Amino acid sequence: MRLLLLYFICLTASVFSTDKLRVYDDSIPDKPIFSTSEHTQITKQLNAIGVRFEQWETNHPLIAEATPEDVFDAYRKDIDRLVQENGYRTVDIVRMSPDAPKKKELRNKFFNEHTHTEDEVRLFVEGSGLFYLHYQKKVFLVLCEKGDLISIPAYYAHWFDMGEAPFFTAIRFFTDPSGWVAQFTESPIAEQFPRYE
Repeated sequence: MRLLLLYFICLTASVFSTDKLRVYDDSIPDKPIFSTSEHTQITKQLNAIGVRFEQWETNHPLIAEATPEDVFDAYRKDIDRLVQENGYRTVDIVRMSPDAPKKKELRNKFFNEHTHTEDEVRLFVEGSGLFYLHYQKKVFLVLCEKGDLISIPAYYAHWFDMGEAPFFTAIRFFTDPSGWVAQFTESPIAEQFPRYE
């Protein structure tokens, strides 16, 4: 397994006060038909549409100055398990902070509905981000925070919002990193739903 390290300096966290999961009819973006913050309910709802959602814990608390190697070591057992189960060949770390260069361009790019030719797998080590999954005329808003692992199957339409002041560290898993290139659907649906502020 090859390890790649990609990171930005982390500073402050953005705030998002809502349930961790909201489900909408894709034609009614102003009123959720389901919402919860209970992990078992989130897992049940997402598993029902083929999305893996788990809560990972580490016995090695991470300090703010943790190196990428420290992060890998803290989650090594679960990383190895997931790699073994799914045959991932590359694992890397991405860090985003409020002062990251091109944060606005990156936010806007991934806030458009798109797909990938391989699964999108992320473990949030710190901070947070909001995934939007568009599946069978519903939109699932999933707030991912520290310890949340999400695996979105290949070809699922989705988008992601890191917020205006992004703050997160995430471990990413790939079978082939080229499969993560976004294929945009050109749908305007993302603009109809609340952003992560």
